[in-house]
Parts: sequence; C-alpha cells; structure tokens
Amino acid sequence: MNNTKLTTFIFAALVAGILFGWLVPEWASKMQPLADVFLKMVKMIIAPLIFATLVVGIAGHGDVKNLGKIGLKTIIYFEIATTLALFIGLITANVLKPGAGFNIDLSNVSMTAVEQMQSVKIDHSFSHMLLDLVPTSIFQALAEGSLLQIVVFAIFFSLAICAVGQKARPVLDFMQSTCDIMFKFTELVMYFAPMGVFGAISATIGKNGVGILASYAKLIFVTYTALVLFVIVTLLVVCKIIKVPFFGLLKAVKDPALLAFSTASSEAALPKAMSAMEKFGVPKNIVSFVMPTGYTFNLDGSTLYLTLTTLFCAQIAGINLGFEQQLMIMLTLMLTSKGIAGVPRVALVVLTGTLHSFGLPTVGVAILLGIDQFLDMGRTTVNLIGNCVATTVIARWEDEFDDEKMKKFLNLNKPQKSKSDKNVIEGKNIVYGKNTLQDIAQKEHV
Repeated sequence: MNNTKLTTFIFAALVAGILFGWLVPEWASKMQPLADVFLKMVKMIIAPLIFATLVVGIAGHGDVKNLGKIGLKTIIYFEIATTLALFIGLITANVLKPGAGFNIDLSNVSMTAVEQMQSVKIDHSFSHMLLDLVPTSIFQALAEGSLLQIVVFAIFFSLAICAVGQKARPVLDFMQSTCDIMFKFTELVMYFAPMGVFGAISATIGKNGVGILASYAKLIFVTYTALVLFVIVTLLVVCKIIKVPFFGLLKAVKDPALLAFSTASSEAALPKAMSAMEKFGVPKNIVSFVMPTGYTFNLDGSTLYLTLTTLFCAQIAGINLGFEQQLMIMLTLMLTSKGIAGVPRVALVVLTGTLHSFGLPTVGVAILLGIDQFLDMGRTTVNLIGNCVATTVIARWEDEFDDEKMKKFLNLNKPQKSKSDKNVIEGKNIVYGKNTLQDIAQKEHV
C-alpha cells in the first residue's frame, strides 16, 4: 500500500468512525478492541525495530566518537523545546483563561478515577532516573517496551561490535537483515491502520457523545490554540533556522501524524515516523537514537498541556495563582514530565500529583477525564511532530542532513514523465513539429 492510499484509507476510517459513533453510539462504544488489536500489533514491532536500527546505525557507520556529542546535543535541544512548550502553555492559559466561567454540574463528576491516579507514586529523583536507564535484563526491557533501556543496551552492544571488528561482521549483517525485515513488517501492520483508527475514534465518540464537545468547547479551543501556537512559534521557526522546509517535513510525516491523531497513541506512529524521517534525509543512526529518546524527554505537546490544565484546574476553583507560584509549578513540571512515558494516562497522573503537591483541588482532573481522549489526540500529534523536527535539528547540527535526499523525497509524488514520455511508453507516435517518429523513420529508410 503506497503512502497516498494509506492516507486516504486512514482519513476515510476517521470520518466513518466519527459518523458511526454519532449515529450508533451503543455499537460504536464496543469498537475499542479493534483499536487495541492494532496498537498491540504496533507494540510488537517497536522494540526489535528500534534495537536493530540503532545497532546498524551506530556499528554500521563505525563512527562511535560522535555518539556522545549527538547525545549531549539531543538533550540540550529537548530541554529548550520543552521549556518553550511550558511557557506557551502558561501564557495561553493566562490570556485565554479556559477555566474562567466554566459551567458544569460537579455533582455528576466522579472522583474515583482521580483518587486512583493520586495513589500512583512516581519517583522523580535523579538517582531513580539514572537507575532506570540501565536494564536488568534486555529481554525484560524488550518485553515491556522500555525504549530508553533498549537504546542504552543497543548503544553498548554497538560499541562492542565496533571493538570486536571483523569477527562481529556476521552479527552486524544479521542486524541489518533484521532491520530490513522489521521495516517490511511495519508495512504489513500498516494495512490494519484504518481498522485501528475506526475502532479508536468510533469508541471515543460512542462513549462520550458528540454533545460533550459543545460542553467543553472553550477548553478544547484553548488547548488546540496553544498547540498550534507552539508549532508555529517553535517548530516552524526552528525549521526556518536550520533551513528545512517545515511544510515539506509535515508532508513527509502526514501518515504517522494522522495515525497519532486518530489513535491518540505515539507508539502507533513511531515505526512509520522513523521510516519517513530516514527517507527525508536524516541518517539512520540519528533517527534511531533521537526518536525513542524523545518519547521520554521531548513530549512537547504533553508538557504544554500540563501547564495549561494546571492553571485550568486552579481557575475553575476560583484560585488566582501569582507569578512566582506559576513559575514554581512550571519548574516542577519541567522535571516531573520526564521519563514516565510508559504510565497509562501519563499526563493526567502527573497533573494529579502536581495539583496535590501544590495544594490545589483535583476536581479539575475529574472534569478533564471526560474530554481527555480528544485533547490527547492533539498533544500526541504535536509530540510526534516535535520529535521529527528534533531529528532534523540534530542531523543539521551534526552536518549530516542529506539535502539532496530531502529534495528527492519531496518530489517523489510529482509526475516525472511528460506527456510525450507517456506516449513513448504506450507505443504511440510522438509529434516533433509536423512529423511523427514513424514519418522520420520512413524518410530515413528512403
């Protein structure tokens, strides 16, 4: 299935899911297993794909000296990007005030789920984060999909291959074959993407109803406005600075972005996004290092959402937070939003913990639960695009971005053959002035 057809089928499934959820909600609410099956299929790809591509990317190039520089530059960029996301969320919430005048019957709001989230304890200490980098068992890390642990093991594995040299060549060839197989595997799994999209969106609409969108219209508008602002103010500007066409990059990742939006799952889009960025001109070693690392340290959409919704929860309770308090919350979120990508409903869990630690009411989280799926679609898409931009930034910073490959990729869908070329292929006569090729041949024969 080519990219154009996949995009068409995914978009069609998205529209069909919305209509099905709206018209037959009782049936649509039962469609979630379709999405779950697709997401499980994607999860079984991710760990071996990342491991194989990273090993081939590092050991295949044989240049391990730059690895430390790439890692440092990646973390620096991630920190700058997420800080800007936090500021934009903070500014948008203060200007547009999504919680001011918010009218909803709190007697119908259940706090059970919030209490469960509050009981989830996440260790944000530096020592814990450091220990969490190293897997006790690579098989356990692969089974659990711990991306950062897989990356760390793959780096050491690659260094060992380079140190052993020619004797390790069969292993490297095996990893290259595994890499090729996993990308083909990804293509096969993508055939089921429309099914997953239909299941996810129809279940969401069926369970919550279209009417919920009207009740939460202001919050949805403010959240998506903040996300669009971040894309324009940060990602578009960054692409201008590094001289990479932003809309060309969007074109390259349109399929994974649509997948991320429809399923509200970063994992669903990751394999396709990695493949797209390689074709776009980013080297394999940078893509396979930056993308998985970004899903722990560079969740731009999620960090923006956290600051915005923290102020939303304060505003619906009528609490005015001063500048110093807001700054403290932002600094706290800068740390607590890292390294927790594997926790279910991660953004809401972190939000609940933040509100509790600052003595703010957690009833706002219960309100957000009803609309979180719709908001998650937007922030997940921004997470994905932000990490794709990050790969181009690091590639350009390392002077390894392939501009020729990018230009070729962006011209792939343009017609390469003129009408006359098509006629030659079809065996038709081509007119040169008043003569056809057949006439010219006859004259030469005479």
